[in-house]
Amino acid sequence: MTILNISAYKFVGLDDLHALRARIVERSEALALKGTILLAPEGINLFLAAPRDAVTAFIGWLREDPRFADLAPKESLSDAPPFRRMRVRLKKEIITMHAPAIRPAEGRAPHVLPADLRRWLDRGHDDAGREVVLLDTRNDYEVAAGTFENTVDYGLSSFTGFPTAVAADRERFEGKTVVSFCTGGIRCEKAAIHMREIGIANVFQLEGGILKYFEEVGGAHWRGDCFVFDERGAVDPSLAPSRKA
Repeated sequence: MTILNISAYKFVGLDDLHALRARIVERSEALALKGTILLAPEGINLFLAAPRDAVTAFIGWLREDPRFADLAPKESLSDAPPFRRMRVRLKKEIITMHAPAIRPAEGRAPHVLPADLRRWLDRGHDDAGREVVLLDTRNDYEVAAGTFENTVDYGLSSFTGFPTAVAADRERFEGKTVVSFCTGGIRCEKAAIHMREIGIANVFQLEGGILKYFEEVGGAHWRGDCFVFDERGAVDPSLAPSRKA
């Protein structure tokens, strides 16, 4: 049986977390989904695995809520579910940064589409002629599995260390275009918003993260695999489970 794996997130204000969790638990159990859904006042972050019909039914149901109508999952396939059970958890943040002034639900960070980023990297500059700096916002063990060529990363053990690290490195980005990236888009969106808040100009996030880049562009300018938070361990640029995982 082929399993569809999806990941998606949405920064949106949620004030009915307990009731929403109860509805999601009921629906996900009825469809025999496996994975993890995080709910917080700032939004939703989900990773699901099941046969395509079940996943499609769940996403269709979730999109009936206007807050999630534009949810845009990233897809990959596997031979078995990479999760053992279904968990729906309430959190303070869907991605922990400990920066309460950053509120992505109030406005998204500017983004660059995967095809445009590849074009910039192919040419060596963006459409305005500025040098492009790629900034990996993931943790050190994720970066070790693979990353873009010539990427800046801070060797983080936790995303909570990002604000301090980037504040000490501001000069690097002067006069350049910065593209923050991460696995699925959520961390790099918070990172891009934060960088703009502290006065770093020309910052974009990679829309959909590495997984969407793989889906739409493949492995151009990438080296290695992409760490994922499930039993696959990592996926290669074809979105297949890595043989090294």
